[in-house]
Amino acid sequence: MRDFYGTPLANGLMLGTAQYPSPAILAEAFQRSGASVATVSLRRESGAGRAGQDFWALIKDLGVPVLPNTAGCHSVKEAVTTAHMAREVFGTKWIKLEVIGEDDTLQPDVFGLVEAARILAEDGFQVFPYTTEDLVVADRLLHAGCEVLMPWGAPIGSGKGLNNLFGLRAMRAHFPDIPLVIDAGLGLPSQAAQAIELGYDAVLLNTAVAKAGDPAQMAEAFAAAIFAGKLAADADPMEPRDMAAPSTPVIGQAFLS
Repeated sequence: MRDFYGTPLANGLMLGTAQYPSPAILAEAFQRSGASVATVSLRRESGAGRAGQDFWALIKDLGVPVLPNTAGCHSVKEAVTTAHMAREVFGTKWIKLEVIGEDDTLQPDVFGLVEAARILAEDGFQVFPYTTEDLVVADRLLHAGCEVLMPWGAPIGSGKGLNNLFGLRAMRAHFPDIPLVIDAGLGLPSQAAQAIELGYDAVLLNTAVAKAGDPAQMAEAFAAAIFAGKLAADADPMEPRDMAAPSTPVIGQAFLS
């Protein structure tokens, strides 16, 4: 497992904390999955009342690194302001940076994303940018100071899996030494396994678990899939072929006439 800004993670599952039926089910999902990172929305936590305090206590009890996000931000100013507030609330330099540019697909505004990433990196943040699989944008983000890239698999909350295998494979090949996380769009554990088999270091998901009929069991299933995907990736999978190839040798085989 690669380090993320110098922090080693136990596994490649980053799990969100929104939309669960109850705090108890959220805690069980983390317990059964062993997720290594909890992503938290400042908007969720900023309810400064009792509910907000209880939620923050629950997150701290999970005992994993917290990755605050700027979910719902549509401008550079809004994202940068939210990141600063998150740093004060959560006491971490980590920030998952979202600058949304299109409401139907929640596609990132990559121009604003690069600008916000540069501002935050210069201010000491360790930025996890939610981006597309565009290599030019990825290169700009790295030059802006990002040391991790988080391309989408599919639109947020869609559950469609990995929409652009070619682009995601190209990104992995183009940046072999950069920690890469599939962020958004996963709906099934098999899709997470596919991402890890492609060589990605982690996946970040929320809705696929929180909205499952049994969130805790689904979280455990994702953890198992990520483990299987990592085993497969480390085992050096065979290259696909266009033509058939016999799996049983024919040399020395008896011929019947």
